Amino acid sequence: MEFHVRPIENRKFVLASHNKGKLDELADLLAPFGYQVQSAAELGLPEPEETGTEFEENAYIKALAAAKATGMPALSDDSGMCADALGGAPGVYTADWATQPDGSRDFGAAMDKVEKLLREKGALTPERRRARFVAVLCLCFPDGEAEFYRGEAEGHLVWPPRGTLGFGYDPVFQPDGHHRTFGEMTAEEKHGWKPGDAHALSHRARAFKKFAQTRLGVS
Repeated sequence: MEFHVRPIENRKFVLASHNKGKLDELADLLAPFGYQVQSAAELGLPEPEETGTEFEENAYIKALAAAKATGMPALSDDSGMCADALGGAPGVYTADWATQPDGSRDFGAAMDKVEKLLREKGALTPERRRARFVAVLCLCFPDGEAEFYRGEAEGHLVWPPRGTLGFGYDPVFQPDGHHRTFGEMTAEEKHGWKPGDAHALSHRARAFKKFAQTRLGVS
């Protein structure tokens, strides 16, 4: 099958993120494909203000800023956790809920906040605590042309948090079909995916699988 997609010159692009957890996961996913990547953090690029109200909007803002600053294609990720009982919150504001007055991020405090709100809503059973992680990858070229790849992982929120692996809200999210949280899973279990593998568990792995299928024609 022939794939008509805009080429990435010299197989080089920028990862438009300053989040070490995301960068580590994307680096693992990209490793089998031979891309040469640098992160926005490594290049000293400023973090653009994320003013969008949808994951796609914020992903585009980040990717476009990095692409224009470097003259290279940029791949960004915007992701978050959406709890049904909270009307989809925190959603695109997932990281904001963890932001402290000094600008640092405390995801332990953010998980406490989510749990408090769930209890106020009477969401005490797994059925009432349904949630999903959403990730949108945006590949943007310096002229503004962009591609979007969306992945979602369904599950429910647990309490207390379990596990010290992963990052963000991973310790309170138990994906469907599993008895452990993302915080209890190794990186390979959570987001490991290789060409020809039907399995992609995490939201980011599912988004990346679509990217690889479109960009590389892999199954």
